[in-house]
Amino acid sequence: MRVALHTRVRADRIEEYEAAHREVPEELTDAIRAAGATSWTIWRSGTELFHVLECEDYARLLAELEKLPVNVAWQARMGELLDVSHDYSADGAAAGLPVAWEL
Repeated sequence: MRVALHTRVRADRIEEYEAAHREVPEELTDAIRAAGATSWTIWRSGTELFHVLECEDYARLLAELEKLPVNVAWQARMGELLDVSHDYSADGAAAGLPVAWEL
């Protein structure tokens, strides 16, 4: 399945956000893949962030990552950098953007 998400980085934290994403812990990327993600891309336009990820089951992916210490630490770090945080717990599985059009 393909999931699109929207978040917003704080205007005064863009450089920190981008630096953090140049150093995503390998333990976290391995866990994301193990939970079923095959790709995850984030685009930034100003402070707006648009994510597209492909995975087997987004709810399962979130549930598997929710309690992992490396993910808990990452989400805490992102919580400091984002204006609008996405709920990356199992409760956030329905937060994907609705499809308006597709070719």
